[in-house]
Amino acid sequence: MMDEAAALNLEGLTVRYGPGCPRCINEEAAGPHMERNRCPFCGTVWALRNVFLKLVKGEILGVVGESGSGKTTLMRSLYLDRMPTAGSCYLGSYGGGEKNIFSAGLQQKQDIRNRLLGMVYQNPHLGLRMFFSAGANVAEKLIAAGNRNVSAMMKRTAELLEHIEVPVSRVRESPRNFSGGMQQRVQIAKAVANNPPVLLLDEVTTGLDLSVQARVLDLVKKIQREFAVTMIVVSHDLAVVRMLAGRTAVMLDGRIVEEGLADQIMEDPRHPYTQMLVNSLL
Repeated sequence: MMDEAAALNLEGLTVRYGPGCPRCINEEAAGPHMERNRCPFCGTVWALRNVFLKLVKGEILGVVGESGSGKTTLMRSLYLDRMPTAGSCYLGSYGGGEKNIFSAGLQQKQDIRNRLLGMVYQNPHLGLRMFFSAGANVAEKLIAAGNRNVSAMMKRTAELLEHIEVPVSRVRESPRNFSGGMQQRVQIAKAVANNPPVLLLDEVTTGLDLSVQARVLDLVKKIQREFAVTMIVVSHDLAVVRMLAGRTAVMLDGRIVEEGLADQIMEDPRHPYTQMLVNSLL
């Protein structure tokens, strides 16, 4: 049974592309001959390998690593976009924290995505319907969770879009006409529409101008402060993670190689890869 204060408990998450072979399936024996996370004998890629994470309610965990380290695969797996090869995940808000969401039925998974999880993708085209209006995008999430009261949905949508500073005059406009920063803000409004206890943010500031990045990060902090939502924030930028998160996990080749308080990671990194990341900021 999960601790009452726990929001998410991930155990042994593994995502493998390929059949695997005796040389790479045994984790302890795999290290010496692996080409980073690829087995040269069978061609299998281990996108994630035996990943463990635990978050308490209201916590922000930062996940940092280079492209190809497994960050996005981690987020897609947690959001049930992708079926893992192995592992289990428990939410404090689902089944008393005792039911593995990866083992849930298709309808249950859809309900978990609609009610208990929110996702903000790096590419807004994955999280938004670009030919719907901004308001309709938010309302879609509300409808998916079973809301049918039109006036209540309109009120909630207006409140959220005002909260993220989308002008009232643009509520009926489609996101394809918005800037990248405003598209991300609409994505955030959609993701939190049903007050999910866990919010996943995947590289939400990548490709944005510095001033726009700052506004998006301020919005993320504002949402966490006002709604006390538990967050996992993924970035290749350690500075972004340090700004938001109290605790940081560093990923490399599908594994977590170091984890600790954000300040401790910055001031006293232990793993050579983390040391390289920190030195790149200095």
